[in-house]
Amino acid sequence: MQNTAEALIAATLKLRQVVDSMTFPSPVAMVYNPLDYAWEVHEAYIRHYGSTLKKTLFLGINPGPFGMAQTGIPFGEVAAVRDFLKLEGPVSRPAKEHPKRPVSGFACTRSEVSGRRLWGLFAERFGTAEVFFTDHYVLNYCPLLFLEASGCNYTPDKLPIAAFNALMEPCDAHLEAVIKILKPTWVVGVGGLVANRCQKVLSHLPVQYGQIMHPSPANPQANKGNWGALVTEQLKSQGIW
Repeated sequence: MQNTAEALIAATLKLRQVVDSMTFPSPVAMVYNPLDYAWEVHEAYIRHYGSTLKKTLFLGINPGPFGMAQTGIPFGEVAAVRDFLKLEGPVSRPAKEHPKRPVSGFACTRSEVSGRRLWGLFAERFGTAEVFFTDHYVLNYCPLLFLEASGCNYTPDKLPIAAFNALMEPCDAHLEAVIKILKPTWVVGVGGLVANRCQKVLSHLPVQYGQIMHPSPANPQANKGNWGALVTEQLKSQGIW
């Protein structure tokens, strides 16, 4: 019988294969899939931290240009991945790369605020990644980063309905597979968009749902006071922590 890490790797490779074959209409100009060019680091993440059942799954929507797009790790701000997760490895480049959004892997000097806030909260509360991942896991619902011709980030919810539905099908199937592998009690959406999606997709499964404020600086609420303290209270009030 496969252990959970091997099962997660198989499910992730299946998702990677399906989304790699997809095309997307304008204004999407370029698509990055870090499960391709940063696979070695992502596989190490799964093997290090996805080998046991979990109580809580934190679910992001898709990679950020200075996070998972650089490191292959969900919310993968370089310093957090290197210093808290203790992961590092070779990262190549997308087949088509936007000049304003180059992939430099662990040499990236830009900090992803969302990742710094999220992993910073976990580091502050749990001390080490090993303690955090005893009961928790972090996943992105969609593995693709979409860029407009200008280099601006384009979120999946803005896709035309046909393209959106086509993309959601393999992402939904992968999320359901992960739930069946890790058997979490809670699925916590990082932001309302993914929280609503996971409730719709997983309503037939025996999981409970939570939601936390998205840590992006583009979210005005996240910039008011201490984001980590606010989210800790959200998690406590929902009975998750």
